[in-house]
Amino acid sequence: MTISFIGHGYVGLVTAAVFADFGNKVWVVGRTPEKIEKLKKGDPLFYEPELKELLQRNLDADRLHFTIDYKDAIGESDVVFIAVGTPPQASGAADLSTVFEVAEKIGKNLNGFTVVSCKSTVAIGTNNEIAEIIEKVKPEGTEFAIASVPEFLSQGTAIQNTFNPDRVVIGSDSQEAIDLLVELHKPIDAPNIITDLASAELIKYTANAMLATKISFANLIAQFSEKTGANVEAVLDAVGIDKRIGRVFMNPGVGYGGSCFPKDVKALIQIGKSLGIDTSLLEGVEKVNIDMRNNVIDKIVKNSKDKNIAILGLSFKPNTDDLREAPSVYIIKALLEKGFKINVYDPEAMKKVKKVFGDKINYFEDSYAALNGISTMVILTEWNEFRELDMKKVKEQMGVKVIIDGRNIYDPEKIRSLGINYIGVGK
Repeated sequence: MTISFIGHGYVGLVTAAVFADFGNKVWVVGRTPEKIEKLKKGDPLFYEPELKELLQRNLDADRLHFTIDYKDAIGESDVVFIAVGTPPQASGAADLSTVFEVAEKIGKNLNGFTVVSCKSTVAIGTNNEIAEIIEKVKPEGTEFAIASVPEFLSQGTAIQNTFNPDRVVIGSDSQEAIDLLVELHKPIDAPNIITDLASAELIKYTANAMLATKISFANLIAQFSEKTGANVEAVLDAVGIDKRIGRVFMNPGVGYGGSCFPKDVKALIQIGKSLGIDTSLLEGVEKVNIDMRNNVIDKIVKNSKDKNIAILGLSFKPNTDDLREAPSVYIIKALLEKGFKINVYDPEAMKKVKKVFGDKINYFEDSYAALNGISTMVILTEWNEFRELDMKKVKEQMGVKVIIDGRNIYDPEKIRSLGINYIGVGK
């Protein structure tokens, strides 16, 4: 098929590259000429494992095309995917202005019959509004059908998530659209979940809210553990053996971040309020998430006597350079206000961190350089390279006396046996 993606962020670019790899002709439409030119040269614009190689392979095969011209892309496409951002507004509700803006542009450039499918995470009922916009502006004689095909990729493993998802959700009131989308997804070995539009829209919010809830629940139990002397890992391991509960995503730490969980929980709260639904459960999930960031700040303030610290790990999770809603940004801002001097290192996020903090903090090219002469070391992102640090070197040559492990990546007894004060989460 020939398909188009409007938007080249994590969802748009990753999914476009995967579908090009399946042999389709794929257009990616953006709005910034400079970015489009970089993409044409094989620069993915952000870090995601395997993406650069996948992008280059399909550029070389002439299956992947980038443009700012809707006419070229939409006119020959069987399916058009909307994959633009829906950032939170001040109220927490998703900002759908870009979705509606591109819907109008898609509508004006339709040719023949086209399936317009929304991958952006949108409020329930949004796809019906997209249909209304397109209906008003589409050329005479053209036809279209609306569908919702939410994405479930996870940054850091986005390529594999797209090639091998747990499920493919296809929501539409048009059988023709469903048939076409089922055909498009045939190379993917995953069950197809066929639903109505509203259910497809709600499925994405439900999945992210549930995962966020599991993280906050684990962090709530971590707080109980710290107050009582229990070991949160032992507690959650035992609870997680129960098949009804499981251990996946029940990981205590400094809380969730990124482009999805924070905004989707906020958006679902606002959707619930607009429908007269009590959203106190989700509001609690949000509160615990902020509480855990403040918990780490309190530990740093209490245990760092000279206010000179090194923070390792800045992206919101490993294997990405994404700082959106990253706990590190919240924590660093709070510590700067308290007069701390901060050294930082992250394998991929340094350029983006510099754009946020400028010369307010000190940047280093590796962990040991950041730790040199620093007595307090803080882990905020669980990059694998931090697990392999030579702790004897950290103690004897760097001078680290305290490790505040916000991701519980170290064995407390091993660290303490070296004479380093170890402070984890829920331990």
